[in-house]
Amino acid sequence: MTSNHTDCHYCLQSLRGRKYALREENTYCITCYDSLFANPCEECKQPIECDSKDLSYKGRHWHERCFKCTKCSRSLVEKPFAAKDEFLLCTECYSDEYSSKCFHCQKTIMPGSRKMEFKGSSWHESCFVCQYCRQPLGTKPLITKDNENYCVPCFEKQFAQRCYSCKKVITSGGVTYHDQPWHKECFVCAGCKTQLSEQRFISKDAYPYCVDCFNKYYAKKCAACQKPVTALGGAKFITFEERQWHGECFNCVKCSASLVGQGFLTRQDDVLCHECGLA
Repeated sequence: MTSNHTDCHYCLQSLRGRKYALREENTYCITCYDSLFANPCEECKQPIECDSKDLSYKGRHWHERCFKCTKCSRSLVEKPFAAKDEFLLCTECYSDEYSSKCFHCQKTIMPGSRKMEFKGSSWHESCFVCQYCRQPLGTKPLITKDNENYCVPCFEKQFAQRCYSCKKVITSGGVTYHDQPWHKECFVCAGCKTQLSEQRFISKDAYPYCVDCFNKYYAKKCAACQKPVTALGGAKFITFEERQWHGECFNCVKCSASLVGQGFLTRQDDVLCHECGLA
């Protein structure tokens, strides 16, 4: 502004025909205004005078010519930039120094662009896709195999085991029987359908049976007590002429002496010790 009738509020010199600056309704000659109110430039430390453009960022000020990238010195006027430890950087220099690299393509993830974080690594959103169908994974559930990511349907289609019984995917756990995978809940006794994953079982004709059902349907009966004879748990049993006895049941039918490891005689379906057989 040029004045024709007032004085400088600070030095009181006439402003007639001179340029002046106005602040809070007071007028100042340019010299006084600059000395009193001009902001120091962060770059060159000189005052930013009235006739210079004052660029400010977070309470700091620069001459237009001084507002540039700390690393490459390119002007940042009307351009995107980033700040690091109070230094101004163009987006390219900031990316080179500080931005993450995409785990997939190894290129810089530019500031302001969306990135995905997974297992401590960063990805471009466009690179974070299912290895099989190439669809974006975003925040969907996923499964990793051999450092490659898959959406759940593709992983199940390509790799997941299927239960031998129900043919559905086994997502976790499971039981292996006759080299085939089973869900725990599908691995049941062929007789009573009791779940077998945490109990003893016996195989018969490729089917699993709980001990009770196996004994009921297949175990031979003791000739003495008529209860099932099994070798489970290391139990001893004696076989003679297609008949079986529990070790504790193989006794002389007359005197009840144990015949285990002893000579014995038979009379029809009975077994006797030598003394009772010869008496």
